[in-house]
Amino acid sequence: MEFDAVLIAPRRAESIACGWWHERTINDELDACVAGCPDKLALSATRVDDGTTTRFTYREMATMADRIAVGLSRLGVARHDVVSLQLPNWWQFTLTYLACSRIGAVLNPLMHIFRERELSFMLNHSRSKVMIVPKLFRGFDFEQMMSGLGSSLPHLRHVAVVGGETDGRPSANSFEALLSGPPWELEADAREILTRDRPGPDDVTQLLYTSGTTGEPKGVMHTANTLLANIVPYAAVMHLNADDVVLMASPMAHQTGFMYGLMMPIVLRARAVLQDVWQPAKALDTVRNEGVTFTMASTVFLTDLAATVTETRTPVPTLRTFLCAGAPIPGPLVEHARKAIGVKIVSAWGMTEMGAVTLTQLDDDDERSFTTDGCPLPGVEVRVIDDADTPLPVGATGRLLVRSCSAFGGYLHRSKLNATDADGWFDTGDLAYLDARGYIRISGRSKDVIIRGGENIPVVEIEALLYRHPAIAAAAIVAYPDERLGERACAAVVPRPGEHIDLPAIVQFLKSHKVAAQYVPERLVVLDALPVTPSGKVQKFRLRDALREDIASN
Repeated sequence: MEFDAVLIAPRRAESIACGWWHERTINDELDACVAGCPDKLALSATRVDDGTTTRFTYREMATMADRIAVGLSRLGVARHDVVSLQLPNWWQFTLTYLACSRIGAVLNPLMHIFRERELSFMLNHSRSKVMIVPKLFRGFDFEQMMSGLGSSLPHLRHVAVVGGETDGRPSANSFEALLSGPPWELEADAREILTRDRPGPDDVTQLLYTSGTTGEPKGVMHTANTLLANIVPYAAVMHLNADDVVLMASPMAHQTGFMYGLMMPIVLRARAVLQDVWQPAKALDTVRNEGVTFTMASTVFLTDLAATVTETRTPVPTLRTFLCAGAPIPGPLVEHARKAIGVKIVSAWGMTEMGAVTLTQLDDDDERSFTTDGCPLPGVEVRVIDDADTPLPVGATGRLLVRSCSAFGGYLHRSKLNATDADGWFDTGDLAYLDARGYIRISGRSKDVIIRGGENIPVVEIEALLYRHPAIAAAAIVAYPDERLGERACAAVVPRPGEHIDLPAIVQFLKSHKVAAQYVPERLVVLDALPVTPSGKVQKFRLRDALREDIASN
């Protein structure tokens, strides 16, 4: 695969001179852990369905990473090849990334909610050589889905299945049989395989797809330098170190889980604790049993954990900090969580393209966690401008631009969409305002994306599908507020003359097109016509306002 990470070279000299780029890779960090604390517990991964927990010391983790790396090489994976992975927060996720890094391959994490429609695009666009899936997760057969995609993926050579068994023994295409079982690291050519193609700090190491407004996902390219440029100051601002235990229940196929649950603990020589399915009671037990000190997740996780602590009257004395991102934090929730859990609540805002951008500080008043989205991390600048690109004064809402040392290398094969000017300013597509202390508040999104429980819903793609429904003449998707998930999606539709449409019919239609369940609208408004501008553009603000009024009156 040829990677066009065109945004790396122009800022390399300055980033090195300023100390933002550390010229290290995850290989360097893992090797340092093995040298300095080989027998320290590095990873605990719990599967909620059967209650099993798998643990690795740093020495064991490095050995398994080497083993999987040689196994990938045996499957034909080489430097700059893409390995896609659609796993929940299992130990195989962490170890596969470390293995890819050993041989210069690029990991492409994919959310487990994706189905045939999303996967066929992403796997073809990335020219992925290997796909790793669970056999079953939450009742869905991923192996069967991949078998159905078959010849539509010409670049894909192998599908490895975690949990694939035949008569109680690993099947021929199981993760264990192909990668983690045989002691590949002991074979004669293993050392040469593990050293000849190690990536440099500016090589693409992660390819992560983000839903946008163009009708198809965009592949965000990151290097070790861009990822570590965010992780290092983030950890410093949060006062994290080798003594911390980090719980990650947010999916590692999101930047939140990947950067701060997979990579950051290794950089800190700390310990990561993974949970694959969010169950607040299980999370509560995990925090207590593992001595968790820090976690990061969307607001809904904080809501659930605070309620569980209150209901069970079970304290979590080791947990110091809960960082919330993905949706605004309601003021009453901060007050309740502070009282119930006794932790510091930190508000953050960020993007797949650059990780965390702004954070509230640990010594800030609690109020700042629900009235702002924080101030920029070191190495990050923010600017609010009007439509004429003129900087706006404090308190005025406008387009939010960000210039960050952790900014991505560009969108794979979509460099025209990079939205970054010659001075490095990235147009986030969000609307925001700055306060007198330099803290930002996201006040809306100019890009047409709904965030449901921290998950972006690709509005344009869903609308395009609705237009194909034989009973629908026009359609628009808008957000409506939800106390638990932040937002949910509502479909506003205009039926064709003489036709009838209801929500069950829309749900069935979208599912027949293999749309992820989280992307399906959960509310329907049937209209005679959509509100539009004189030029014909749908006025979604009017739809949102009408929807809020309707919800408030019922």
